[in-house]
Amino acid sequence: MSADATLPLSDADVARYRDDGAICIRGAFALDWIERLRAAVDADMATPGPMVRINTPAGNPGLFFVDFQLWQRHAACRDFVFESPAADIAARLMGAHDVVYYHDHLLVKEPGTAERTPWHHDQPYYPIDGQQIVSLWLPLDPVSRDTCVEYVKGSHRWGRWFAPKFFRQGGVDLQVQDARFEATPDIDAERDRYEFLSWDMAPGDVIAFHALTLHGAAGNRSASRRRRAWATRWCGEDARYAARIGQVSPPIEGHGLKPGDALACDLFPRVRPRA
Repeated sequence: MSADATLPLSDADVARYRDDGAICIRGAFALDWIERLRAAVDADMATPGPMVRINTPAGNPGLFFVDFQLWQRHAACRDFVFESPAADIAARLMGAHDVVYYHDHLLVKEPGTAERTPWHHDQPYYPIDGQQIVSLWLPLDPVSRDTCVEYVKGSHRWGRWFAPKFFRQGGVDLQVQDARFEATPDIDAERDRYEFLSWDMAPGDVIAFHALTLHGAAGNRSASRRRRAWATRWCGEDARYAARIGQVSPPIEGHGLKPGDALACDLFPRVRPRA
């Protein structure tokens, strides 16, 4: 594997992540990682895992394809988790000594896909409490700003939790699970109230964002360019398993954890420090 760039992250990068809730790290991963992951993603689309979802209704143009836990089925994804700089990036941003790999999430929007990713933040979907939870959103194709995810700057510091939204046939359903959850504001109707973060990105660039940073994404308006993105989720030592009422995503079972437990287990492996 060839050398990767832009490590270690600067103190300014870390401060910006903690203030803004999302940063774009340029050239974070060498292109041989990207090539291997592209092949793994295309193999997964041909033979998906058990949690696969198609978020484009039958008869609509394009394809919004979602799957989880590629690291369990594809060697390139497993190698990325344990051998790439991703865990070191996560540790530096979280200020964590221990890094546990929680899960991965594949989101593919083929050319002409109309379905947008609704405004949400991730932690209400997870049975996890704690502040040290970061995602690395890694596009495997060039991404223009109008197709990239948008983040509401500083929203991870609002102290608010928004109820999860789940794709259903014919639309998106709101699920209120917890008394602290509230409906997500109509961000698009009040765009002048917020500052947004989004980037033109090349393969090898990655967005790191906090689990409470509000974000959403348009469909893929391109007539020819794919938008394959693989998001990996990482937790530090303050993350603890938590009880949730109703549906969680992804619905990973068999870990044996109880509320209050540290996450490290066979399904959520500790990747830093190495054993």
